[in-house]
Amino acid sequence: MTNIVLICTDQWRGDCFSGLGHPHVRTPNLDMVGERGTQVTRAYSPAPTCVPARMSLLTGLDPDNHRRVGYQDGVPFDIETTMAGCFSQAGYQTQAIGKMHVYPERHRAGFDNVVLHDGYLHYARRGRPDPRFIDDYTVWLRQQPGNGAFDDEYENAVHCNEVAARPWDRPEYQHPTNWATTEAINWLYRRDPDQPFFLYLSYHRPHAPYNPPQWAFDMYKDQDLQVPDKGNWEDELLAEYRDDLNPQAHVATYPPEVARRALAGYYGNITHIDAQIERFIEALNDFGLADDTIICFTSDHGDMMGEHGMWRKAYPYEGSARVPMLFYGPGIQTGVSDELMSLSDLMPTLLELANVEIPDGLDGVSHAAMLRGRNAGSSREFLHGEHVIFGQSLQWIITATHKYVWWSKSGTEQLFNLVQDPNEKHDLLRESEGASLSDADASSLEACRRELISVLDGREEGFVSGGSLVTGCPVAPVLSKRK
Repeated sequence: MTNIVLICTDQWRGDCFSGLGHPHVRTPNLDMVGERGTQVTRAYSPAPTCVPARMSLLTGLDPDNHRRVGYQDGVPFDIETTMAGCFSQAGYQTQAIGKMHVYPERHRAGFDNVVLHDGYLHYARRGRPDPRFIDDYTVWLRQQPGNGAFDDEYENAVHCNEVAARPWDRPEYQHPTNWATTEAINWLYRRDPDQPFFLYLSYHRPHAPYNPPQWAFDMYKDQDLQVPDKGNWEDELLAEYRDDLNPQAHVATYPPEVARRALAGYYGNITHIDAQIERFIEALNDFGLADDTIICFTSDHGDMMGEHGMWRKAYPYEGSARVPMLFYGPGIQTGVSDELMSLSDLMPTLLELANVEIPDGLDGVSHAAMLRGRNAGSSREFLHGEHVIFGQSLQWIITATHKYVWWSKSGTEQLFNLVQDPNEKHDLLRESEGASLSDADASSLEACRRELISVLDGREEGFVSGGSLVTGCPVAPVLSKRK
């Protein structure tokens, strides 16, 4: 039986690979993995923040089915059928290491065991509980030479959602990225050699804090890093949310030096993870496991990093919603795929690659045939995404060529031709109120709108009535019932 390793990062943009032509970031080890396997260039998070995205990844369900359509901590994990549970039932030893971001924090989501580090998770830190309840990394860190009983990764006050950046100021082996890798390698010694395994190796970075080791920060600190120029729509749609004096703002124009250091820290986190993944892959080789192991690399969502004047995540735009997706191992074809893929597709895809039965009732679809080179057709015609933010629900539909966005409070619509405008600078509906749309663009607009109406029809918010979209409906980050 084939072993499965699912490596998940937090907040890694889908374009941040040097092998895909990024002008600054360096990812030599993942570029090599991508070259030897399949790189999916159009993979997306269905709800691009940690809680809802990871629920889709772990359960194969879309947000309206697992109920998390926005970010809210403290919602009990209530889905019985999980990816890890299916592997366990099939005879796999299952282990999670790193970030889970579920509640309660020690809920195993079907894994045999969890070794936990969710980053500085504020909800879990309320009242300053003993970290042994919520975070294994913090307990370990306080036991290391030079650290005290109350030391924390937050000691240098670089916040986990802010734009500030500075290098890691402890020994590199104490960085949470190194810790997660070391825990994964140590687990290879302790695993049952008579069972196949499913390992979920989940890094907290490149999510802020942007604090990579000094060497990784230095790779970028002197480069001419700048946020991209805006397009034709941001000043109209985002002006009311702009908050330049808030280092944790969702929309802001920061001084160039602040933005440059944030980008240096973010790219440094990425390069650091890339190096640690190579360390883990070398360990797989040393244990003689590489030839029997499929590796999947992805992220829960991206990070806008100043693009369109936006920071952080939860948006429909490519920097936030598009995620990296690599598959490598026995039976995986070599190449690049532009097939649409959602995080909810990972569960059925990995189960099928391991010849494990796929349970009924999943929203995700398997792409195993494509990864094995057995079909040329796409498994999906549309992808739906959503997230509650700015006091409303942002809803979107992605096709092979276009992206349609609907803002639920105002009814504002956006349309981007992703083939001609991959950076989403030209909202076709802002240029001349849709009057000059080409036939292809107009057809895509109508098809996407119909698809969104179909997806939202019957939702508890009341987004659809009489076959049309309804604006101004009350929204909440968690639905009261499943679809």
